[in-house]
Amino acid sequence: MATVDTGVETMDPSGSGDGEDGVRRRDFIHIAAVSFAGAGAVATVFPLVNQMNPSADVLALASTEVDISAIEPGQAIKTSWRKQPVFIRNLTEAEIADANSVSVDELRDPESLADRTSDGKENWLITLGVCTHLGCVPLGAAQGEVKGEYGGYFCPCHGSHYDTAARIRKGPAPTNLEVPEHEFLTDTVVKIG
Repeated sequence: MATVDTGVETMDPSGSGDGEDGVRRRDFIHIAAVSFAGAGAVATVFPLVNQMNPSADVLALASTEVDISAIEPGQAIKTSWRKQPVFIRNLTEAEIADANSVSVDELRDPESLADRTSDGKENWLITLGVCTHLGCVPLGAAQGEVKGEYGGYFCPCHGSHYDTAARIRKGPAPTNLEVPEHEFLTDTVVKIG
């Protein structure tokens, strides 16, 4: 008996749909389902992870810009950054000479004035206003405050004395006042943080 070619393909009743490359419809459905589940997992987890990012008010505190144009040589101001006091002092030529005359080898925490100031801005000393002993706020930034034996800052709580470069010279504080990351945006504006 002769067979007649009608040009119509017949489907495999088993539903395997095997083609020449061996991919079945069921494999496509599995791949699509796993992809959809993965996209759903990402959509679910992203908000949970994203909520751990710092909020806008915290990001705003990450840096602060301070206008230093009104600070005369020999004066200092107190400002704040990340809820901590910051001292910005415009050193006089005499204070710079006094700080540079100290041998770094005789200091408890050896740093020169040049190590603590920016290149070309040696007269601007910017430090955190937090004593490194127990976290008190030293005196010496405001007009008329006691500056200690070395003309810089004095922490009356436990008697730490800092020199004009905010380096520890006497008392229980183990290290110098910390110099925060900063950069001069212009000659009169400094960005802290």
